[in-house]
Amino acid sequence: MSNIYGYVRVSSIEQNEDRQVIILKKAGVSASNIFMDKQSGKDFCRANYEKMVSRLQKGDLLYILSIDRLGRNYVEIQNQWRMLTKEIGIDICVVDMPLLDTRNGKDLMGTFIADLVLQILSFVAENERDNIRKRQEQGISAAKERGVRFGRPKTKVPDNFVGIVKAWKCGNLKLEEALEKCQISKSTFYRRLREMRLEQGANSHKTGVKK
Repeated sequence: MSNIYGYVRVSSIEQNEDRQVIILKKAGVSASNIFMDKQSGKDFCRANYEKMVSRLQKGDLLYILSIDRLGRNYVEIQNQWRMLTKEIGIDICVVDMPLLDTRNGKDLMGTFIADLVLQILSFVAENERDNIRKRQEQGISAAKERGVRFGRPKTKVPDNFVGIVKAWKCGNLKLEEALEKCQISKSTFYRRLREMRLEQGANSHKTGVKK
């Protein structure tokens, strides 16, 4: 007896997969047959995708919301589609593109149309991914030019941080006392200490060059 499966992929753990799951359930996929991965589409190192593929048998039906759920690379999408439909022998239904339903048009013309649509959409998916990356790079570059700083802001240390460090080095302060005065964690204390030493070293070097 043929089984119906569904595959859901979201590009990061912050994204919500509910929409895809609801659509697949409405299509008739049971919750136990919905496989989901939460990570980038750059590659296919996806545990649940591989688990699902290992269960697929000839005649099964796989629902995916859109073609880019199989990946965002033109060649990879083509390879996965070929592997699923030709090597394993399952049917695929792409919910948001009715023309990509291998249950329909199994004659020569239907196959030709489906292959053509697949190639076009695979190209569009990869092209869109490249455009998104370029826009992100341009946005980051423009933001940096405006003085925007990325990453987690540095934890502030008190103005007398140097004095506290000297007291700690001389043994006049225990580490716990130094941390309490600075109101920072041990890892932050040592990190800022390293940064301070690097800054002092750079300044010493500059001074030596001037001489």
